[in-house]
Amino acid sequence: MKPLARALLVCALALLGATPLPAQALAEFNVRDYGATGNGSTNDDDAIDRAINAASAAPGGTVVFPSGRYRARTIHLKSHVTLRLDSGATLLAASSGMDAAESNPNDDYQDYGHSHFHNSLMWGSGITDFHITGTGTIDGDGNLITGNPSSGQADKALTLTECSNVSLEGVTFRRGGHFAALINGCHDVTIDNLKTINSSSGVRDGINLINSWNVTVTNSRIEASDDALVFKSDYALGHTYTSQNVRVRDTTVYSHENNALQFGSETCGSFRDFRFENITVLGAGKAGIGIVSMDGAIIEDVHYDNVTLTKTTSPFFFKIGERKRCPGSPPAGRIRNITISNVTGTNLTAPVVTGTVGASDYTSTLTGTPSVDLGPGITFQNVDLTVPGGHPASEATRVPGEFLTTYPPRDYGARPSYGYWIRHATGVTLNGETRFEDNDNRPYVIADDASDVRLNGVVAQRGSGSPYDVGFSGVSGYAVRDSADSSGGALRVRATNSTPVPGTPDSLYAEAEAGTVTAPMQTAADQAASGGSYVTVAAGNNSKSSAPSTGWTTIPFTVEHDGTFAVWARVIAANDGDDSFWVRSGTGSWTNWNNIPIGTSWHWAKLPVTYDLAAGARTITFAYREDGARLDRVAISSDPAFDPGS
Repeated sequence: MKPLARALLVCALALLGATPLPAQALAEFNVRDYGATGNGSTNDDDAIDRAINAASAAPGGTVVFPSGRYRARTIHLKSHVTLRLDSGATLLAASSGMDAAESNPNDDYQDYGHSHFHNSLMWGSGITDFHITGTGTIDGDGNLITGNPSSGQADKALTLTECSNVSLEGVTFRRGGHFAALINGCHDVTIDNLKTINSSSGVRDGINLINSWNVTVTNSRIEASDDALVFKSDYALGHTYTSQNVRVRDTTVYSHENNALQFGSETCGSFRDFRFENITVLGAGKAGIGIVSMDGAIIEDVHYDNVTLTKTTSPFFFKIGERKRCPGSPPAGRIRNITISNVTGTNLTAPVVTGTVGASDYTSTLTGTPSVDLGPGITFQNVDLTVPGGHPASEATRVPGEFLTTYPPRDYGARPSYGYWIRHATGVTLNGETRFEDNDNRPYVIADDASDVRLNGVVAQRGSGSPYDVGFSGVSGYAVRDSADSSGGALRVRATNSTPVPGTPDSLYAEAEAGTVTAPMQTAADQAASGGSYVTVAAGNNSKSSAPSTGWTTIPFTVEHDGTFAVWARVIAANDGDDSFWVRSGTGSWTNWNNIPIGTSWHWAKLPVTYDLAAGARTITFAYREDGARLDRVAISSDPAFDPGS
């Protein structure tokens, strides 16, 4: 061959090698060509298995289910296979003849349904490049068991263990038994436009993603009677994997009896890097968004954004427990670096479920253990909730038990607060608005045995008989900033054995009648007054030239930091003949507080003086000057931006 011709040939071959050839469509294997009848009564599983084996050996192909009803015992899945259920195609579970549950030496560490995989309508183990697609339906037909199955019965529609490159797209699961899909130890999993449908029987969990990573769930609707979309880590495989890099977007979840979007309760291995965006929760008999670490897992770096909640018993339920149902009796786990952003919750009562017991609403709960705090990094940002309300002030003194080995929200009973109940936690920040449908006289938030708890930009409705708005007990480092009740007043804080975050301005309220009242000053009743009563002087008593030697109300209070404090009083001064008091701090000099702004209804007025106070127990005393002036309560703050409200 001449050199020029040889060179041209080399170039042509090089160009040919550099040009990709068109991808060839996978060969199709119609199950009817392998003997399937699709008549709904004949067991077609042998024919389906033959089609799957042929497609896998091709290598790779699409097993086609044309319109029809395909009854099947257990189907055995293989690598490099796509199952396509066309419109009108339904895969139905047989009532008997299913594969037996394989033995598992680790079945003490999780429930029976988690421990065995072969007793399923379909199962695959260690396979790769497996897909289910189409617009058809996978239906347990009431034959998949929701409890522990007997011989020949199955309790799962689909089980995949230690598989890779898996996708479920377009199909609908009905009556999936204990699990519509149990996916354990798998990675590179895609779920898109999937539906699971609840029914009156034959359904329990929706989708369980266990010990799995690199997972995407999009455009799906997951509905179940038990947990809808749940992330777990059990020990059924004899080991765990870290669940991580999980993304859930544009998806609707609905649990009629339990948790809608849940971590746990099986939590042997750890979880990190989860993102949930554009989520709609239509109902949850337990928690709308639940995170529980019961068996030692570290759950961290989990973020929710743009979530709508309705019909949930508890909007949020985060808990660390000590069930320890894993080898080696592991120590308590951790839940940390969790953000909840841009959430709206309304109609927050449980779905009506026949035969269930317990209350229809439980306060959002964040709790660790006496030895392990939940947190840090627990942040609620722009969370707007309308809770049912309707609870009495007497419940504010409830102290729920610890319940270290169980996790349902109902265990704790009514919480002592209506918005959030925080215990054994650190690094919690709340932002957003909470209101109730029916008057609720519990505080908005109670935090107990906690540290670094901050309310920033909170708006909370106040019950007509609520003793205070925010309670801190045994809290090391708390802050309430830029927050108010729904009428614009500052939140009333009750702190017991607690200290503010360093540098936090002190702001507090005190009832006038709660002080020491001496005659002729006296207490009188008025339902419009805070607490239903106020202090005034008996008619005919005036002391305009100097403060009287008696006729005082001395109000005690405590400030946590040195500072310069302004004082407001909630008063009625009907005219310029009853618009004054004498006022002093501690045993200091008296101030003639005259010309209080006139008003015949209760309103706040600011004293013309400030007081430099050292941290500790202090008093402020009001003495009568003109009869007719009425004093309801005082507000004291070192915050220049403080507004006592209405």
